[in-house]
Amino acid sequence: MPNIVLTRIDNRLIHGQVATQWTSSINANLLLVANDEVAQNKTRQRLMDMAAPTSAETRYFSLQKTIDIIHKAADRQKIFIICETPQDVLTLIEGGVPIDKVNIGNMHMSDGKRQAVGSVAVDDNDVETFRKIQEHDVLLEIQRVPSEKKESLDKLFNS
Repeated sequence: MPNIVLTRIDNRLIHGQVATQWTSSINANLLLVANDEVAQNKTRQRLMDMAAPTSAETRYFSLQKTIDIIHKAADRQKIFIICETPQDVLTLIEGGVPIDKVNIGNMHMSDGKRQAVGSVAVDDNDVETFRKIQEHDVLLEIQRVPSEKKESLDKLFNS
């Protein structure tokens, strides 16, 4: 079984907080961005590589490639999966990726979304997707950075 130390939803993917605070707090040595668009976009990959810590390798896989090869990961790999949306995470879970906890870190405000808590904005589809993720016995946590306390999920589901 792959050693997935954390799965995070952050529409910025790899950036300062992920690179400095999260990666070190969970002792990850592989940052896996699971995103169909980024898997094809070498420019975005290079930009994220510049933000990534030297202590961790980076991989940019499509959702399907992640599903197909995650079980081939070496035991020494401490994998930090970073997804852009809850829908991407649900796709991974339904595809057999053994995710037991999801950190909800940053979901930008955009048309049709409402502020749920802090840096997390959701629409009805996001809320329904989070419910489906929970149906797979996956723990959801809202926490921007490791040093801050976790937010109540009530704010997510009752926004």
